[in-house]
Order: sequence, then C-alpha cells, then structure tokens
Amino acid sequence: MAKKAKGKRPIYLDDAHSDKLLAMVMALVGEVSVLHERLDTLERLAQAKGMVSMEEIEAYQPDEQVAQEREQWRREYIARVLRVVQEEVDSLR
Repeated sequence: MAKKAKGKRPIYLDDAHSDKLLAMVMALVGEVSVLHERLDTLERLAQAKGMVSMEEIEAYQPDEQVAQEREQWRREYIARVLRVVQEEVDSLR
C-alpha cells in the first residue's frame, strides 16, 4: 500500500490541476525510464547468451495466465499513476 503524504499538496504551477497533471506525467516518466533500462538489459543479455533473439521477443504471444497477470499489473500501475486524482476524489467524500 502506498504511503500518503500529510498536509496539503504544494502548488508549483499556475493551478492545482496543472500540478496534478505534472505529478502524473512525472510518475509515468519515472516508471517508463526504469522499465526501459531493465528491458534493455534483459534483451541484451538474452541475445548475447543466445537464449532468445529479438525476433522471438517481437513474435511472443502470451498465454491466458500471463495475460491475466499483465492485466493485474496494468490495473495497479494505472492506480499509481492516477493516485493524485484518486486522493482528491477521496477527499471530496
């Protein structure tokens, strides 16, 4: 479970909505950057060791179990990205 900061969220741009959008974009930037580096590392190692080719990676089709696991991850990821919006919705209740 993600920790929540206490107190009001500071406003850095012209309005709170722009700040929230910036926070979501920066969360995505961080996630994508880490994933890109890890994926690049794995692909390079796999290809260098002759384990799998880039063509095989591109042609891969996940089975039902893998598809379900990816969907679960995707839901959790989107929840993290949209956390600032959800916090505001929760505070209005």
